[in-house]
Amino acid sequence: MQAEQLISQHRGAPENPANRFEKIHLERDEDWNPEEDISPRTQFLVDHSKTAIAYNDSPDIGFNASLNPYRGCEHGCIYCYARPTHEYLGFSSGLDFETKIMVKPNAPELLRAELSSTKWKPQILVMSGNTDCYQPVERKLKITRRCLEALAEFRNPVAIITKNFLVTRDIDVLSELAKYNCASVTVSVTTLDKDLRKVMEPRTSPPVARLAAIRRLAEAKIPVSVNVAPIIPGLTDHEMPAILKAAREAGAISAGFTIVRLPYANAPLFEKWLETHFPERKEKVLNRIKAMRGGKMYDAQWGKRMRGEGIFAEQIAQMFEVAKRKAGFADERGELSTEHFRRPGGNQLSLF
Repeated sequence: MQAEQLISQHRGAPENPANRFEKIHLERDEDWNPEEDISPRTQFLVDHSKTAIAYNDSPDIGFNASLNPYRGCEHGCIYCYARPTHEYLGFSSGLDFETKIMVKPNAPELLRAELSSTKWKPQILVMSGNTDCYQPVERKLKITRRCLEALAEFRNPVAIITKNFLVTRDIDVLSELAKYNCASVTVSVTTLDKDLRKVMEPRTSPPVARLAAIRRLAEAKIPVSVNVAPIIPGLTDHEMPAILKAAREAGAISAGFTIVRLPYANAPLFEKWLETHFPERKEKVLNRIKAMRGGKMYDAQWGKRMRGEGIFAEQIAQMFEVAKRKAGFADERGELSTEHFRRPGGNQLSLF
């Protein structure tokens, strides 16, 4: 069995490509035995960031402030657009991204301090704007839960994006936030094919569990949406109607989609993944992606990077609108509110 196939049984990426910022990188020599080193163990490293909240001014992203308790992601989704961000830490976009996880154990304390400051302008905080705040280690560390508890104290609105059923653990805190119109959850569903999920998103919750998460959140009266994302043309686009139907039946009140985007090292990683798992579809998928990206594997232009362009992009957008209507979506979700924001105790010191 080839090394890539051995690794792919356990991880999303088949290798560690060179970091574009580093001049030196490791290359396996002829003596490397992949059967002895097929899946590096996950390491958790402390992130010493001095702030919890990150800001962006991207015109095609619907939020300005985000909170990411983890950098890197155990989920190992091969297509993840966040992979190249690991290169800023001196790591690789490949296996490093899913095995060297930076954790912010003091994120809740930093968050309380920032929300207590008069410089903070109450606004929606998005959790998982970069990597999933409910990746597997959250079950043990509970950093996301403690951040939600802090947000509940201040009644600051939060919007969560996740692929993990673990979000249901925190329904109690989310329900408290929802009383003040301060919470919403978006569950990403890429495929309903459990076998495809195993190789494409190896450590995420199975499709049936994500639908169950939507159902539980809806039953708890927490606004929940589905994101058919990312759509991979030639591989998962045909599943869109079925995903929307299943999500609506589970209780999702609104829906969205994005097209796969493959910046920097993502493109060659994704190509190798296709060669390993879907060699018969490889050319079709790659050609469709290029057709939607102006002949390239990726186009970073604002307004185009999320949806693509050209005939295939238009077909997917039209199919989405038709399928959404047939599924019964009426876009019921309104804007989250900041009107109930408060600073408990009136000053920062009282929080501690």
